[in-house]
Amino acid sequence: MKNVLIYADSLSWGIIPDTRKRLSFGERWPGVMECVLNARDMKVRVIENCLNGRRTVWSDPFKQGRDASRDLSQVVEMNAPLDLVILMLGTNDFQATHANSAWMSAQGTSTLIDIIKSAPIEPGMPAADILIVCPPTITQPRGAMADKFKNAEKRYVGLPQALSNVCTHQGVHYFDSNEVIQSSQVDGIHLDKREHQVLGEAMATRVERLIAN
Repeated sequence: MKNVLIYADSLSWGIIPDTRKRLSFGERWPGVMECVLNARDMKVRVIENCLNGRRTVWSDPFKQGRDASRDLSQVVEMNAPLDLVILMLGTNDFQATHANSAWMSAQGTSTLIDIIKSAPIEPGMPAADILIVCPPTITQPRGAMADKFKNAEKRYVGLPQALSNVCTHQGVHYFDSNEVIQSSQVDGIHLDKREHQVLGEAMATRVERLIAN
């Protein structure tokens, strides 16, 4: 059995754009990925740790526990041994409460990679492989996201390349979700049901290559 941890935010939690509702496990991309891999006779257990509003290394002034750097080490430790850790974060770094650039968000992800590498797993346990997924481009924030993500589409610009640079420097795997999906036209931030399906299938193919041995 291969164990894959997905550590992410609302885009992976499966929030339905412009609602507070959630897609079922089989509809959101982590569940799609697990189902596809299992259908290919790969025994994979997907461990979801996805929290709405989670940032890389910044706190939310209105909600507790949104700084990923504060609990990621313990999450890796409690779920070890892991074959792969998938990080898909960054979108919330561009909320209106922050003045972050794409470079700054990518540096936040770099810090999280360091945390995963240094997590206190038990002696003799193998270190998990790491895959960084760039979230899709933020378009014009709409509806309930309009004020929360005001001008976020401008601050996001350059994130795919900045994350690619970080992954090259850190020696970890990288996947740009913009290659296969786009953010919802409903709110400009999250993923529609179809995008979850497409991303889950694409991730299954990528993950299969990483954990096949």
